[in-house]
Amino acid sequence: MRTFVTVVLAAGLAAGVTAFRPAGVDGEEAAVRATLQHYIEGHRTGSAEEFRQAFHPRANLYFAREGQFMERTSADYIAGAAARAGGVAPDEAARQRRIEMVDIAGSAAVARIVLDYPEVRFTDYMSLLKVEGRWQIVAKTFHAERKAP
Repeated sequence: MRTFVTVVLAAGLAAGVTAFRPAGVDGEEAAVRATLQHYIEGHRTGSAEEFRQAFHPRANLYFAREGQFMERTSADYIAGAAARAGGVAPDEAARQRRIEMVDIAGSAAVARIVLDYPEVRFTDYMSLLKVEGRWQIVAKTFHAERKAP
């Protein structure tokens, strides 16, 4: 009898958790991931247009270099990508990119993306907002970790 009660209680709790899940989260997560995929494709292809699809025009990037606070506009970041645009990197087959986490609350979201390249591993933290019906990256912070040769 105790086992039956435990199973029924566990099933009820699981159903309750599902019932309290906000409606539309799955669709919103897919939309956030689509924006992040533009960012990833920008890295894969070198396409400035892919980055433009991901970043809000007034987005900024923040990072620390040698212990100092650094800031860069997304426009400068995209211009740098355009200057390097030469297609796919020669070591593309050895590069891995993945979205590790997405968390959404209403019109705000955060995500963690890892860009694992042969010589360096980037961990990107993205802040996104749903602006005019579209998810856009409004801020990026990141850490770059050089790999031993």
